[in-house]
Amino acid sequence: MVFLILCLGNIGPEYANTRHNIGFMVADYLAAKFEAPRFELGRHAFTTEFRSKGRTYVLVKPTTFMNLSGKAAAHWLSTLKIPVENMLVVTDDLALPFGKLRLKGQGSAGGHNGLKDIQATLGTDVYARLRFGVDANFPKGRQVDYVLNPFSVDEQIDLPLRIEKAGEAVLAFGALGLERAMNSVNVK
Repeated sequence: MVFLILCLGNIGPEYANTRHNIGFMVADYLAAKFEAPRFELGRHAFTTEFRSKGRTYVLVKPTTFMNLSGKAAAHWLSTLKIPVENMLVVTDDLALPFGKLRLKGQGSAGGHNGLKDIQATLGTDVYARLRFGVDANFPKGRQVDYVLNPFSVDEQIDLPLRIEKAGEAVLAFGALGLERAMNSVNVK
């Protein structure tokens, strides 16, 4: 069985360790853990894949910037002939406390431009998404600055463990299926 793991972020060194790039960080963690081949540039994304417990996980880091993430989703789902039920989007979420994970099978974009574009492009809000809490510790009107800045010094202490937990949630999605993975991930 093959799973498309669409890990959201923005390309370029200026975005490398920002809150908005947590999806890329999770992809890099999984690629390193499973000694995946180096990410290669393909259409609309950098991709690599790894195997775990008889399942193949294709990691996709869009090159389209966050607001056009749907292009990468549609292209790689179509090219690899993966059903949308086997896609998991990994993204940041301002509505959750730092490091809190929430796995869902459908729902609104919650104001997230990457999710809005995926939903508009695919024509559905029924797809799995793993939301990684980045908190909302910013003054009114400063949301963009906040998500495009690095994690705080205190957050960086716990960040590797939180990324590892997100990686475990990705693996649970493939190994257990969405419903059982939600029961496991969402209680922590």
